[in-house]
Amino acid sequence: MVDRNMVRAVVEAGEVRAGDAVIEVGCGTGTLTEELLARGAQVLAVEIDPALCAILRERLGNRTGVHIVEGDALSRRQELHPEISRFISAAHARKQPAKLVANLPYCIASPLIIDLLIEGTDLLVFTVQKEVAERLTAAPGGADYGLLSVLAQLLAEVRVLRTIPPQVFWPAPQVDSALVRMVRNTRPAEVVRAAAEFLRQIFSSRRKTLRRAMVSAGYDADRVLAAAGLDGTVRAEGLAPETLLRLCRTASHTAGEDPRP
Repeated sequence: MVDRNMVRAVVEAGEVRAGDAVIEVGCGTGTLTEELLARGAQVLAVEIDPALCAILRERLGNRTGVHIVEGDALSRRQELHPEISRFISAAHARKQPAKLVANLPYCIASPLIIDLLIEGTDLLVFTVQKEVAERLTAAPGGADYGLLSVLAQLLAEVRVLRTIPPQVFWPAPQVDSALVRMVRNTRPAEVVRAAAEFLRQIFSSRRKTLRRAMVSAGYDADRVLAAAGLDGTVRAEGLAPETLLRLCRTASHTAGEDPRP
């Protein structure tokens, strides 16, 4: 991000104050990192590109308040880098919120957002491909509504603050971006983590009715749907996140497992 006004807008949306614990993923040459440090934040700067990391170390390595991590924010198994998990845990131990303020790499944005929320990140403010922002905020029944929409909305309040043109980045992407703000709610991560696999199975059969999707996933669909009070002829993408979570709990209970509240 090379537009200084936009850099400041991102940091202000993150309400960054002195002493805040802030994760930045995809730091590039450190323009946003520098602004975060100027606000007095304690920054965990994660960058996978060795050449960019060298620039970051030369530019910011002597500054207090920044810890540069060269590596992938997500492993191949879509687990957070351990430094990120430790950073979030340390912030919570100090009774501080953990924040993400970043221009996210498009290729990992979707799984990274969910993993950060599950890990307990309290506030996420980031730029991302506009299409991803539309999926995060999509309502049931729309073409953009799917697993990402459900998981994100179960864990956080999601708002798109503004659309961003390609010209504010270098090199300029071929698509518009959006600035998104997500505020984590109080729902225990274990609830959504337990539901995630069920939801993946249901949404993997997007064109099927709910009953057919559940049968394909190996569930006693008629029994579960009757217990949940749901019509099996609808599709999963037509149901609200809370309804889908209720269906997951019912399926778990019907299978003899302990449904967490």
